[in-house]
Amino acid sequence: MKDFINKLYRNHSLIYKALLFVSTTFLIVYLFPKSGKFKYNFEKGKPWQSENLLAPFDFAIKKTTDEVNTEKKAIIEEAVLYFIVDSIVKPKIKNDFENSFFEVFPDSIPTKQLSLLKQVGHDILNELYQYGILNEDYNFSEKRTVAILEERTKIQDALFSNLVKQSQVSSIIDKVLRSNNLIEYKTAFTSLFFDLVEPNLTYDKSFTEKVIQEELDKISYTRGSVAKGTLIISKGEVVEGDKYQKLESLRSEYESQVWNESNYNWVLFAYALLVALAMLMLLLFLRKYRNEVYENNTKVTFIFFNIILLIFLTTFVVNYNSKYIYIVPICVLPLVLKAFFDARLGLFTHVLTVLLLGFIVPNSYEYMFLQIIAGIVTILTVSELYKRANLFISVGQITLIYIIAYFAFFVIHEGSVETLKWETFIWFVLCGLATLFVQPLIYAYEKLFGLVSDVSLLELSDTNSKLLKELSDKAPGTFHHSLNVANLAEASANEIGANAMLVRVGALYHDIGKMKNPTYFTENQSTGINPHDELSSRESAQIIVSHVINGIEIAKKNNLPDRVIDFIRTHHGTSVVYYFYMKEKERLDDVNRDDFSYPGPKPFSKETAILMMCDSIEAASKSLKEPTSTKIDDFVESIIDKQIEEGQFLNANITFKEIQSIKKVLKYKLANIYHLRIEYPE
Repeated sequence: MKDFINKLYRNHSLIYKALLFVSTTFLIVYLFPKSGKFKYNFEKGKPWQSENLLAPFDFAIKKTTDEVNTEKKAIIEEAVLYFIVDSIVKPKIKNDFENSFFEVFPDSIPTKQLSLLKQVGHDILNELYQYGILNEDYNFSEKRTVAILEERTKIQDALFSNLVKQSQVSSIIDKVLRSNNLIEYKTAFTSLFFDLVEPNLTYDKSFTEKVIQEELDKISYTRGSVAKGTLIISKGEVVEGDKYQKLESLRSEYESQVWNESNYNWVLFAYALLVALAMLMLLLFLRKYRNEVYENNTKVTFIFFNIILLIFLTTFVVNYNSKYIYIVPICVLPLVLKAFFDARLGLFTHVLTVLLLGFIVPNSYEYMFLQIIAGIVTILTVSELYKRANLFISVGQITLIYIIAYFAFFVIHEGSVETLKWETFIWFVLCGLATLFVQPLIYAYEKLFGLVSDVSLLELSDTNSKLLKELSDKAPGTFHHSLNVANLAEASANEIGANAMLVRVGALYHDIGKMKNPTYFTENQSTGINPHDELSSRESAQIIVSHVINGIEIAKKNNLPDRVIDFIRTHHGTSVVYYFYMKEKERLDDVNRDDFSYPGPKPFSKETAILMMCDSIEAASKSLKEPTSTKIDDFVESIIDKQIEEGQFLNANITFKEIQSIKKVLKYKLANIYHLRIEYPE
């Protein structure tokens, strides 16, 4: 049992990756649509490239979106409008008219004339309330059919033009009076009815909309059907018109049909296989080309997390409304991975993610082409992400590529630009704006996963930071040495394509451990007193070596990232404090070399190897007397060759060609530092 536990512990990293691989695969499959995939690809207006297609089962032909929308529009525009009549108003108005008539028309008017006027007043009321008076002006077509309800019971039908608007009351009074040759009484009747007339019709919006919705629900989304075995399309025929609609209907039916338990399990199994293959390719890529990332479980988890996040966002948008699919900022993935790792890993992961998204999105080929091209543009254009202008320029270029590619696809599909959906360009612009969110996202990832981006490195390279100011105060010589090493290391990194910002920051902090005992290091001995004179060689060597351990402690206390602490650990590798080692050998014959060696580890990256070379060269260059070009060349060659002989660079992925390039840069830089001039003959 103990051996089994020990074996598990030794392989815990591999076990974790296996669990991460399996859980990621199942989570992605869970997000995928649980249906089959139509095995034929076709485009409207293009020839059918596959064999003759017969209907595999009976299915209905779906109406096009335009057909359905036309039917809906017709139902909405022709729907009956329902108005509720207040049955109390009309009798009340007639009663009020009887009571108010003689107040307006005096008894001095002849009885016959008075009787005629009263009858005309009743005619006006009947005209006004034949259908009713609206309580407000409604903006409906005059030809719309209207149903008038009393206590939810329809009492009469009419046209909307039959209903009286309040603004029409005066004209109706005028019309009735003219027909009876009593126009001279218009002022009196208008005055009378001004106080009497009340609206009695109210539009019942909720009931009307309910009836309309019932009619909309009755719409059939299919027209006709295709029987099993019927020829749908022959090879070489152009996919258009009814044939296109039949193919669309078959694809929709095939992908949305209800699966039995056996088919459902097979579909899940097939999806799991494809997703597992994609994730396996990513792991194999990491193991072969990015082993330092593969060995770090946090970094592997970070990459898998970003893939799951984008697939989740895309699935969410597709389920909500697939027309917004291009708002999802897929290019955030290569941006983030390039910020923390490198361009090659970012592009490889981006392509795999887009391939997986092809199972989710409509028009998968078009989508994948657009996103892969956009990812390539992202990798090619985004450099020095810590410079804000660069990100804005790159996002603008990515958005432009989206628009150009989408425009090309649309013209290929439709053959013209007349029906171009300009709103899609707005989605691309919104996608670009969402991509700008990468900056705060990178900051959040740094805190969550303990990673370091160029943005953080830029902040750490500020010599006014608390830790570097403390170094300049306590150990000014060391601080000046670190600045010189940083300049040499940055130039060397640029020469071979390494991370110049990372190596510069590493150089600035690599000797912070010397703050604990600054006067024991020659660059800080300004008084001419050397405290090593009072110590044994072994004690002196221990103090010198301990600056690495002290530096690591100070760095951790100040929350420096692990990638920066790596430079403190490795900048001396496993080399020997040669001066005190040889001094001890003069005193004793048997000296343990390990007592005078740094604990290591050896440099394990190009950047840490560069720092080791530059640190040794800069420190030793102080001993050069009357330097010449030849002396500097020999000096650089001897120091770096000695490090190679000691095997200090065996774990670093740096080539001899790159080392030669670094030597060349260091020779040139030292020559400039010592202001060497060409000696002209007298």
